Amino acid sequence: VVGGMTWCIESCNFDVDVNLLFHENLTIGQKISLTEKIVAMLPKMNCPHRIEPHQIQGLDCIHIFPVIQWLVKRSMEMRQETAGFVRAFAVSQFDKCHLNREEEEEGIEANLQSAKRAYEPRRKFKRTGSAPKDEVSRVKSTLLEYGTLPIVAKSTETEDSSESLRIEDDNGVQGQIVNLEEERLSASAVGSIVGLQAQEIVEVTEKYAAMSTESNEAPSESRIFVALDKQRTNLQNRVKKLMKDKETKVLELSEETDRLEKIQEDRKNVEDSFIRMKEMETEENKGTIGKLEELLAVHTGLKEQEHKFREQCKSDLIYLQKLVENSGENCEPEEEQNRAVEYEGLKESINKTRLLLAKKNRAIASLIRQLDDVPGRTELTQYQRRFMELYNQVSTKHKETKQYYTLYNTLDDTKLYLSKELSLLNSIQDNYN
Repeated sequence: VVGGMTWCIESCNFDVDVNLLFHENLTIGQKISLTEKIVAMLPKMNCPHRIEPHQIQGLDCIHIFPVIQWLVKRSMEMRQETAGFVRAFAVSQFDKCHLNREEEEEGIEANLQSAKRAYEPRRKFKRTGSAPKDEVSRVKSTLLEYGTLPIVAKSTETEDSSESLRIEDDNGVQGQIVNLEEERLSASAVGSIVGLQAQEIVEVTEKYAAMSTESNEAPSESRIFVALDKQRTNLQNRVKKLMKDKETKVLELSEETDRLEKIQEDRKNVEDSFIRMKEMETEENKGTIGKLEELLAVHTGLKEQEHKFREQCKSDLIYLQKLVENSGENCEPEEEQNRAVEYEGLKESINKTRLLLAKKNRAIASLIRQLDDVPGRTELTQYQRRFMELYNQVSTKHKETKQYYTLYNTLDDTKLYLSKELSLLNSIQDNYN
């Protein structure tokens, strides 16, 4: 029975500290310790049935059968779960090494399509005016619409032509900026423009600032760029402020969470203490517990009175200090004496209250020690179980001792009979000779 229960527990991935292969013939103490280990493992496995070690030792089939039935059912369920897990793991390992060719090609094709969709060109800007006539300008304008700035090598021979092209581009950019101002772009579009071509916008801003100082023309462009720069700065400051607020809120949330956990833990401790006190309550110590509750209530009331009295003394002390400061040297000696007498009286009453509180605390501590000396139900149950085990051991030892006595008496009688037979044979041999 013990071996079957141990095998079922081991098959459910629960460890029992026993080695049946090297201890086939166990003594009574080893058997009892083994049954205790088995009984201790059953609550960990969430077994709905309860059993005691002496019931297993005494082969109490009425109580052993439901436990063994549940263990066998649980071990079979665990074997099915383990088989399913091993089968799924084997299939996954096989799929890793032997992938189907069609599925592999479909996966590669899907990855290529997703890469193409992720890196395909996207239009970021749209030209508002008419398209330029020459092919180079159209190509450059198209690249700018897709967020790409073409890089063209300069030479000393084409400086005049490049300057003319730059002036045309600046005029085109100026027209686009005016149109942007008229259309009133949203803040997200302006932010995307600034983030994508920040360097180009800075260069164009410097060019237009120089042109405005020289010719005093087109003042609206500089105002637009200043407004955009200010808006960008404001947005950055707002983002920083929001990040700081977020960090502050996260810290406050963590503090409140820790405080809530501490309160829940204190509440749980109080509930556990209350439950233990209820378990300790019996008919014998019910009066003692009631008296203890009354003393605890008195103790709490004295604590509150002491706290209130301390607050009152502090307020009176502050008031008296203010009076002393206000009166100064004009204070009369009689008033000082009265205040000193009142202070001594208050001090003496505080000392008496402290002595009374200490006396109550000693009485409460003495009652708590008396309650601790009284064994509870769990302790009595444990004592009863130990006494039963000790009784079984003593009875087994007594039975074994009686068997030894019987064996000794039998051997002694055998020895006596053999000695008589030997003496008889010797006498016969002597007479024969």
